[in-house]
Amino acid sequence: MKTKVKVYHNPRCGKSRDCLVFLDNAKYEFEIIKYLENPISKEELTSILSKLKIKPIELVRVKEKIWIENYKNKSLSNNEIIDAMINNPILIERPIVVNGDKAAIGRPLKKIQEILS
Repeated sequence: MKTKVKVYHNPRCGKSRDCLVFLDNAKYEFEIIKYLENPISKEELTSILSKLKIKPIELVRVKEKIWIENYKNKSLSNNEIIDAMINNPILIERPIVVNGDKAAIGRPLKKIQEILS
């Protein structure tokens, strides 16, 4: 029996939907977290960043209109970037798959495979 993984998912995102198909085909049990409908806490996002081993800016969708209009070209601390993602969850890159103490952004899907084995 494989462990259940968490998928931070946006149903409108093709890459996010591809991730669910990939996990389903691989017979992984997964919990879907629709983070746009049920925003994640700052503590949860901080934990995810730690598991991803990346800086907050690396999880930001910098081409999103909200980012460009409100945050681009500003000198922001990591904490301010995390707050921006908490206040505007659309800025969070997706999909994110968390497997225990490991996590990956599913772009490309191969990155997910690496944290499942």
